[in-house]
Amino acid sequence: MKIIAGLGNPGREYAGTRHNIGFSVIEQLADQYNISMTEKKHKAVYGRGRIEGEKVILLEPQTYMNLSGESILDAVQYYKLDPEQDLLVIYDDIDLEAGRLRIRAKGSAGGHNGVKNIIANLGTQIFPRIRVGVGAKPKGWDLVDHVLGRFSREELPLIEEGKKAACQAVGIIIGQGVEAAMNQMNVKKPEE
Repeated sequence: MKIIAGLGNPGREYAGTRHNIGFSVIEQLADQYNISMTEKKHKAVYGRGRIEGEKVILLEPQTYMNLSGESILDAVQYYKLDPEQDLLVIYDDIDLEAGRLRIRAKGSAGGHNGVKNIIANLGTQIFPRIRVGVGAKPKGWDLVDHVLGRFSREELPLIEEGKKAACQAVGIIIGQGVEAAMNQMNVKKPEE
């Protein structure tokens, strides 16, 4: 069994914001694999299903971003899973262009407070993650305003592609492993 956790903030006012790209990917996975996201436990909304033949739990922590680790730890402990093998976290990254992915098997929080809280709660930074680019903060902008803001009309098609790619990456990670996903999905575009 795997837990696939998408990070975001609960509430309609945060839907569609940059910081909620993790929730958006989880919702797309739920649609794609016909997984009902109606259960509530582990300080989260979640659904159970199968991806690539593997039992999965799609998890959206409802603790607000900065306390995401509380929800994830509760779920990992409840199902007696090893976060290094059985957890996948999907979240926003302002250091990547809108829609670009970066997949890693482990790493630091890189300044992301949600991930920082996950590392603090789990006691390890070794867990697979998919970072989805949401674009850099414009010069002179407040970081909070940027990540809680919505995508521009020009960014929306890139974000849709990014969400689609993130769903594809989840399938590869579950079916073939993180290394395979990194090799296939972390490639640069030909024009770069």
